[in-house]
Amino acid sequence: MIGKFFHTPRAKRFNITTRYYDQEKEELKDREDRIKAELGMNEKKEWDPNHRANIRGQFRNTMGGFSKSAEESRRKSNTRLIFFILILSLAVYLILKF
Repeated sequence: MIGKFFHTPRAKRFNITTRYYDQEKEELKDREDRIKAELGMNEKKEWDPNHRANIRGQFRNTMGGFSKSAEESRRKSNTRLIFFILILSLAVYLILKF
């Protein structure tokens, strides 16, 4: 019993084997890559250091101009909170009165 109290479990070991591996296809792809490299036909796209992603603008455009400012959303949240507090206080008042 005491031995189990201080027992720490060991890390589980596992072996993942690839499910779909075609050695001939892999060798063919390597050969094609070597030939393209020799002929200078590499189709790799180079990274442009001047490129800057505009993720925020793209998201807003896809959402159809649904962007709200933080102040506007905060104001709506506060009015909702006040409304719920008023409803709850009215319900408590009516329960305690009767």
